[in-house]
Amino acid sequence: MKLGLLSGYSGKIVELDIEGIKLAESMGYDSVWTAEAYGSDAVTPAAWILANTTKIKVGTAIMQMSARSPACTAMTAMTLNQLSNGRFIVGLGASGPQVVEGWHGVAYGKPVTRVKEYVSIMKQIFARKAPVEHEGFHYSLPYNGSDGTGLGKPLKSILQADTSIPIYTASITPKGLEASAEVADGVFPVWMDPERFDVFEAPINQGLDKAGKTMQDYDVAPFVTCVMGDDLAHCRMPIKGNMALYIGGMGARDKNFYNDYTKALGYEAAAAKIQDLYLSGKKDQAMAAVPDELVDAVHLVGPAGRIKERLQVWKEAASRGQVGSMLIASNQMEALELIASEIL
Repeated sequence: MKLGLLSGYSGKIVELDIEGIKLAESMGYDSVWTAEAYGSDAVTPAAWILANTTKIKVGTAIMQMSARSPACTAMTAMTLNQLSNGRFIVGLGASGPQVVEGWHGVAYGKPVTRVKEYVSIMKQIFARKAPVEHEGFHYSLPYNGSDGTGLGKPLKSILQADTSIPIYTASITPKGLEASAEVADGVFPVWMDPERFDVFEAPINQGLDKAGKTMQDYDVAPFVTCVMGDDLAHCRMPIKGNMALYIGGMGARDKNFYNDYTKALGYEAAAAKIQDLYLSGKKDQAMAAVPDELVDAVHLVGPAGRIKERLQVWKEAASRGQVGSMLIASNQMEALELIASEIL
C-alpha cells in the first residue's frame, strides 16, 4: 500500500509546508495532494511543490472540472509531467452545485456524464493519435453551438504524446464509482471504512468489467485524517467538525452526497440528525452528533498504540486488494513517521 500526504487548500494566506513535504518524501511517501474550493487553486501549489522536490509525486485532489475545459486540464497535466520528469497525477472532481453554479457560473449538469466525457477528451489529447473530436452532452470539439463562429477545427497537442499520466476521480455515489472504475485509474472516497468495502464493491466491479480491468488496475485512495494524542475526545474533535460540515452542510437537504454515503455506511439516524442540526444553524451540536464509532472507523485517532492497532485493519484491506493508497491529512510529523513505519 502506498502513502500520500494531503496538503489541501489554503485559508486567507497561501502557505505550503515545503520542509514538511520534503520530510514526507524522505520517509517514503509516494505522493502529496493539493486541493481547491473557491480560494487558492490546486494547480499553482502543485507546480510549486514539484519544483521544490525531486522524488515525490504531486496530484490534485481535486481540480474542479467545471472550472476549466478538458483540453486546458490536459495541457496543464502534460506540461507539469514533462517539467517534473513524470511526477504529476491528475485528480478530478465535479465539486457541488453550490460552488459550480455560484462560483464558476456554469450549469452543474450531469456529473457522471461530465466525468466520462472529460476523461475521454483528456485521453485523446494525451495519446495524440489524431486531432481531437468529441460530441457529447457537456463538450463538443470542435464547438458547434449556434453562438459559435463555425471556424473551429480538430487539433492535436503540440506536446509529444504522454499516456503515462494517471487520472483519478473523486466519488462516493454508486454511479460515480462505476464511472470512475470504468474510465479512470483511481478514486478518492472522501473517507472510507476499510472494513466496509461492500459499500463500493458492486459499482466498482461493474465499472471495471465494462473496461476489461481488474482491481489491480485501479487504486482506491481514501482521505484519512490522523490526530495523535493521549486525549481521545480531543483528538476526535477537529475531525468531527469537518465531518459535520460535509454530512450536514455540504449540499442541500435533499441533495447531499456525503449524507447519503454516511447512511450507506450504517449511520442513517446519525446522518439525519447531523443534517437537521447543521441546517438549523446548530453547528456545535451537529459536530457533537458525529458518532465516535464513525470517526474511529474512517480516521486514525488517539495514542500511538491505538493508531498502530487500527493500521493493521487498513493493511488487511490492502492485502485483499480493496485499498491501494492512504492519503493522510496530518500536521504531526511524529504521526506521519508512525504511519510510514507501519505501512512502508
